[in-house]
Amino acid sequence: MQVDKKVFFIVGNSRSGTTMMLRILNNHPDIFVLNELHFFEQLWSSSDKDKTLTKNGAETLIAKLFYIQQEGYTGEMDENKYKAEANTFISNLTDTPLIPHILYYEFMNLTTRRESKIIPCEKTPQNVFYIQEILELFPQAKIINMVRDPRAILLSQKRKWLRRQMGASFITRKETIRLRINYHPYTLSKLWNAAILAAQKFNSHSQVMTVRFEDILEEPKQTMQKICTHLEVKFEEEMLNIPQASSSNEADSKEKGIKKERAGNWVKGGLSSEEIAICEKTSGYLFSQYQYPLIHPHTSKIKTWAWYAIFPIKLGLALLFNLNRMKSIPETIKRRLKS
Repeated sequence: MQVDKKVFFIVGNSRSGTTMMLRILNNHPDIFVLNELHFFEQLWSSSDKDKTLTKNGAETLIAKLFYIQQEGYTGEMDENKYKAEANTFISNLTDTPLIPHILYYEFMNLTTRRESKIIPCEKTPQNVFYIQEILELFPQAKIINMVRDPRAILLSQKRKWLRRQMGASFITRKETIRLRINYHPYTLSKLWNAAILAAQKFNSHSQVMTVRFEDILEEPKQTMQKICTHLEVKFEEEMLNIPQASSSNEADSKEKGIKKERAGNWVKGGLSSEEIAICEKTSGYLFSQYQYPLIHPHTSKIKTWAWYAIFPIKLGLALLFNLNRMKSIPETIKRRLKS
């Protein structure tokens, strides 16, 4: 069963890029961008496409969505905190089938209306692996796929565990450990490839638009005008007046606007020659399609092989620390591997 209503999705291989797009679109008078709900992958798998939930099952799903929207997804999930609100939500639905993706839309729609806006938008980067399902379940959907230089993503992810010390007090100590364990230049480069290839299957699809993070920084107005045309909404100058926060490379600032300098942060340092080389060797064959130049740094063979030597250990620990973030582990891994 399809949801024949207008809804936007921000996906991609860059959390910084999707977060910036969230802030820009949230400044539009008609659009409300929800937090990363992680519905696909964490709360939904392909076996749920036409599944009808029991009332209790529906309430549990909605309670989890309320929790993630209100509390974020980095802490320990406690859906019981929003069970009463979820019960009211389900009770107010009339003639609505309790199918997961329909409940997901109804939740997004309710949250958007509460903000006095009319178009819901959901920003979860990993949804890049579910574009086909999104287009099937939401035929009126418009998708923005954000792409960023993978070396910049490496730097961002390498420092992300420090966000707790830079203003993001909501990040738990356990999440800080998970973020630090997740970092490895080879793993992140392979995931970048997978996200790129997953989205490329829809390059010619009229409802999917790929946008470089760097283009927003270099030409914010022109780029956003094109995006608004794709979304079929009016561009507003105020959309570009966003806070400079959530960067892994610098503390949050009270300043507003688009900071052009963020485009080349990785060039200024923070990554070793070996990390850059591993990234370029793994992902370089895709660079030219997005105008990302290779720099071929000089490296130490010993340091390079040290990175590869710890890869199996880091991969095993990362899998262990991320098990609770996948509803279907085989499906999640398959989607990344098949890309």
